[in-house]
Amino acid sequence: MDKLRNVAIIAHVDHGKTTLVDEMLKQSGVYRENQEIVDRVMDSNDLERERGITIMAKNTAVWYGDTKINIVDTPGHADFGGEVERILKMVNGVILLVDAAEGPMPQTRFVLSRALELGHRVIVVVNKIDRPDQRIHEVIDEILELLMDLNATDEQLDSPMLFCSGRQGTASYSPDVVGTDLKPLFETILEYIPAPEMDEEAPFQMLVSSVDYNEYVGRIAIGRIERGVIRQNQEIEVCNYHNADAVPMKAKAVSLYQFDGLNRVPVTEAGAGNIIAMSGIGNVTIGDTICARGFAEPLPFVKIGAPTLEMTFSVNDSPFAGKEGKFVTSRQISDRLYRETLKDVSLRVTDVEGSTDSFNVAGRGEMSLSILIETMRREGYEFQVSPPRVLYREIDGKQCEPIERVVVDVPQDSMGSVMEKLGSRKGEFLEMTPVGNRMKMEFLVPSRGLFGYRNEFLTDTKGEGILASVFEDYRPYKGDLVRRHTGSLIAHETGEAVAYGIWNAQDRGTMFITPGTQVYGGMIVGECPKQDDIQVNVCRTKHLTNTRASGSDEALRLIPPKQLSLEQCLEFLADDELLEVTPKNLRLRKSILDHGQRMKTVMKNR
Repeated sequence: MDKLRNVAIIAHVDHGKTTLVDEMLKQSGVYRENQEIVDRVMDSNDLERERGITIMAKNTAVWYGDTKINIVDTPGHADFGGEVERILKMVNGVILLVDAAEGPMPQTRFVLSRALELGHRVIVVVNKIDRPDQRIHEVIDEILELLMDLNATDEQLDSPMLFCSGRQGTASYSPDVVGTDLKPLFETILEYIPAPEMDEEAPFQMLVSSVDYNEYVGRIAIGRIERGVIRQNQEIEVCNYHNADAVPMKAKAVSLYQFDGLNRVPVTEAGAGNIIAMSGIGNVTIGDTICARGFAEPLPFVKIGAPTLEMTFSVNDSPFAGKEGKFVTSRQISDRLYRETLKDVSLRVTDVEGSTDSFNVAGRGEMSLSILIETMRREGYEFQVSPPRVLYREIDGKQCEPIERVVVDVPQDSMGSVMEKLGSRKGEFLEMTPVGNRMKMEFLVPSRGLFGYRNEFLTDTKGEGILASVFEDYRPYKGDLVRRHTGSLIAHETGEAVAYGIWNAQDRGTMFITPGTQVYGGMIVGECPKQDDIQVNVCRTKHLTNTRASGSDEALRLIPPKQLSLEQCLEFLADDELLEVTPKNLRLRKSILDHGQRMKTVMKNR
């Protein structure tokens, strides 16, 4: 059974993990000759394909000669770090991918530190060597510096290094030679990554590292068998390391699957070292240990990092409530949110005290929460969400807040504005390094200082900047910040927006709506450059007169509206605003819709 290897591919977002796995699948003969080949085949969910990112870790397996290589493709975004942490428990080694132009980024540091802590062997792959702006030799030095920074052992510092082009499917042992195929990568995996330890005589034991959900069989537990052999329909027990006093839950292994290429193949038995999927355990969760009946021995499990950000999801109570969604009640929204926590371990859902129709949802970052909002919206849910807020902690009697390590890579002429903006958001400048005609800078910024900044950053760098952040730690509160420097244009009444009304209002600021949009009093229809909110009447029609002057009815010149994406809407929200989410629309609104009441509240809070 030494004909087995378990590896994870880890990297910063967009460094080419999923594309490399595509090529490994092609070159190992997973596809039939006449089979249609899909790009980024591992990104199976619509949102992953649209955004070009991996959200959930995926398993696949390829054969190289007579050796089976189980490969886990992991997410690169810091918000999905919960996925990466537990996936590393399933494997014996990792392939660390680094972009030949960008070099190591914050998430590279995060995933690599986790892999080194577990003592995994690392194969370093410098990817995208065919980029015109590659700086292979500098990147090699940066990787070695990073390994030293993270206190790698001597053996880990001697990790093999390969040079690949994931898109072209080539790998070589030398930075100056372009390979012809991925053979060097497969060979290095077999030579350098150890086979899993196999003890097939001991009682069965497996740690659940990932959970899938299927409407027909319910929850499916995925993990690596630590020891022993499991057979179909065998009696099993489920226990948990962090809940050791509880009575183990009895269950039965109804069906077993192994991964082969892109498929899950049913098997009747599986032995130690294999990565398998098992159905039949009703409420199994990540971190549970499945054991043979009578041998309950929970395995230690890395506690997933606590969430740093929270939003309130509540039932939609706007005048348009219930018109567009299929699932609108608090029970439906609550069931859906709690169901999500079964799959996503870094998410936490709690009921809001004193309210039956609001729920606090805490996660690792804006990205993970916006993905959840978009997924629910596509499934037909209608609800409203509050602006994101950070979760504070009390440490040694001081109020502390989450701090992010931010790395920006910008053209030199936009350095000044980026430094100034991050400085005003309580960012602490760490270092800068020139990279060609660009500049790479590192900052420590409070998480709340990054709310609403990503859009400004793209504007300031004319779309050429790269900004990446990863959670660093909790530090004492840095002082008050202004969340937004602009105000909102608020609709005065309910009705249909008309061209004349919008034409009159557009002098006040940037509009978000077009003629024909249904609006209600208290809904936000635009952005005002000053910090004050202004009421506008976009439903106002022109008074008809019996005199017709030449030119009075000329076409009204409307400035094209600014259309906000879901992330931009969340970034725009001020503390007294909400986002109404339906399958058809995203509407920004004030939490108090009535103008008089809103003014009273403002006066009271001054």
